[in-house]
Amino acid sequence: MKVFFGRTNPTTGSMEWLEEDEQYDYHQEIARSCYADMLHDKDRNVKYYEGIRAAVRRVKDRGQKALVLDIGTGTGLLSMMAVTAGADFCYAIEVFKPMADAAVKIVEENGFSDKIKVINKHSTKVTVGPDGDMPCRANILVTELFDTELIGEGALPSYEHAHRHLVQENCEAVPHRATVYAQLVESRRMWSWNKLFPVRVQTSLGEKVIIPPLDMERCPGAPSVYDIQLNQVSPADFTPLSSVLPMFSVDFSKQVSSSAACHSRQFEPLASGQAQVVLSWWDIEMDPEGKIKCTMAPFWAHSDPKGLQWRDHWMQCVYFLPQEEPVVQGAAISLVAHHDDYCVWYTLQRTCPEENETVHQMRPVCDCQAHLLWNRPRFGEINDQGRTDQYAQALRTALMPNSVCLCISDGSLLSMLAHHLGAKQVFTVESSAVSHKLMEKIFKANHLEDKINIIGKRAELLSSTDLEGKQVSLLLGEPFFTTSLLPWHNLYFWYVRTAVDQYLGPGAVVMPQAASLHAMVVEFKDLWRIRSPCGDCEGFSVHIMDDMIKYALDFRESKEAEPHPLWEYPCRSLSEPRRILSFDFQQLVPQQPLRAEGTMELRRPGRSHGVVLWMEYHLTPDSTVSTGLLKPTEDEGDCCWNPHCKQAVYFLSPTLDPKMLLGSPQAVSYAVEFHPRTGAVTMEFRLTDPPN
Repeated sequence: MKVFFGRTNPTTGSMEWLEEDEQYDYHQEIARSCYADMLHDKDRNVKYYEGIRAAVRRVKDRGQKALVLDIGTGTGLLSMMAVTAGADFCYAIEVFKPMADAAVKIVEENGFSDKIKVINKHSTKVTVGPDGDMPCRANILVTELFDTELIGEGALPSYEHAHRHLVQENCEAVPHRATVYAQLVESRRMWSWNKLFPVRVQTSLGEKVIIPPLDMERCPGAPSVYDIQLNQVSPADFTPLSSVLPMFSVDFSKQVSSSAACHSRQFEPLASGQAQVVLSWWDIEMDPEGKIKCTMAPFWAHSDPKGLQWRDHWMQCVYFLPQEEPVVQGAAISLVAHHDDYCVWYTLQRTCPEENETVHQMRPVCDCQAHLLWNRPRFGEINDQGRTDQYAQALRTALMPNSVCLCISDGSLLSMLAHHLGAKQVFTVESSAVSHKLMEKIFKANHLEDKINIIGKRAELLSSTDLEGKQVSLLLGEPFFTTSLLPWHNLYFWYVRTAVDQYLGPGAVVMPQAASLHAMVVEFKDLWRIRSPCGDCEGFSVHIMDDMIKYALDFRESKEAEPHPLWEYPCRSLSEPRRILSFDFQQLVPQQPLRAEGTMELRRPGRSHGVVLWMEYHLTPDSTVSTGLLKPTEDEGDCCWNPHCKQAVYFLSPTLDPKMLLGSPQAVSYAVEFHPRTGAVTMEFRLTDPPN
């Protein structure tokens, strides 16, 4: 059965209605899931297997039957491990129906249907009793309910309910315990992901400084954790102010509470500095003795840095303190970890509160609007002074004393640059209430509320009245729009440029003048794992899961490239970067599609995991801003990516053997097409023989 659903097209800005299969959302969830990544996590799987074997053995040694409750079973892998380890029966709980259906098939194919019952319910809906889902309580609790923050997927409420209703008192639990660690650091780079720094502009009248509003400086920030691949952050980018501190532990074999709590650790700072950021991760111990441990520690805190397991489903956490605070080397201070049932946050205390004392229990909430509009990379982009200087230099070549400037970007400071650099009149379009309110505050803090006119409507709906009857001499954009997910979604600027063409005066300048789409074939160090089939996992066949993901990837949006911040995911270029399509913003959006076909020859041996795509914006003939590759690749093919943007990755084949080395020169053929009517960019890349 087909269903219709509506969405705003991120490129054209128009509302469109699409017909999709009724299982569309399920397929998207599966296609973008981390199931493959988890199945490839050898360290996780081996440690769980060891812990399950030990737990079953302890129960058997007591002369009891081993009855296992597996919450969030997914593929059924942990239940199959338990039965193989000697468990008498397993109750495998999975709330996501497509996954529960797959688990039933996987369990059956591996020959465990008589020992494993898959229950398609949320664990809090599972019943126990003669007519219930389980005849009696289990004595072994096995779960994998964790995210990067440990508790963000509702682990605490699920454990709390399970202990009260589904498992025996003093049951065995795998994992047995989790411990959260934290390290206080000073980092200008990471702090730039959270606060607006002063922005400096060199003008003919001297230096002008754009300052943030006072309430933005005082704002505690967004309540959400920033989860990243911390191993890709250089130690030169931060100064440790504390050693690694164990903040709190959760014993999963006993009653767990989801109530709000705080945990304090007093320490003496290792150095004097500005306390800004808390880096955090956790480990899980699979046994009561703590001999079987799985850790998320970054390389500098890891016991075996060379044996570090790469994973993307569990990373590390970056938390921002509500305000930066000075600390003095050797002067004792307390770091406090707060949590409710789903979130963790941190504060500093000059005195040491008692364990679980109710202090600053309220979760931080943004009250300045900026953290609602700008995500972490966007903060970093706005704070990039080199990028600002590049736009300012381009503006100097375009602005005249009588310039009327119209800025089209969400929550952008370009309008302020244009004013300071001499534009006679500046209009900026802010279509959302949040961006409108934020920019009003920033303009007021800089005494520009009467100098820059904010137009609070969608740019396509502009009228001559909005522009006070003026003709625009400079149409300006970064471009950046909050609705953009893939690099080419910011081509919305081109559609707006077309819509406002009637308001552009003779000889009007459009900046950027043009854009181009670029592509390059790469070999990923690790990211290929998220799309690589698993086949067998610890001796169990999971090819049904592989087939399920492959089928989900056949749906329309799943065939598109995926956004990934590649500064976190190292890769090597196998081809030279290739300009695929060009977009001339000085002209209107064309009526006919733009199409390019060709071949990219592979210059280096390696595994052709995928093609990376990005946009470049040509501000002037001599000035280009890249959202992807920042400099030519090195001799070995190592890449330097723009850290403020997500690049698009087109995985060449989900069935590509990651071990296959290219034995002879090969090439990747491409066919890429831009469809003006829908704003879509469709593409196909294939491994092929090089052209003669």
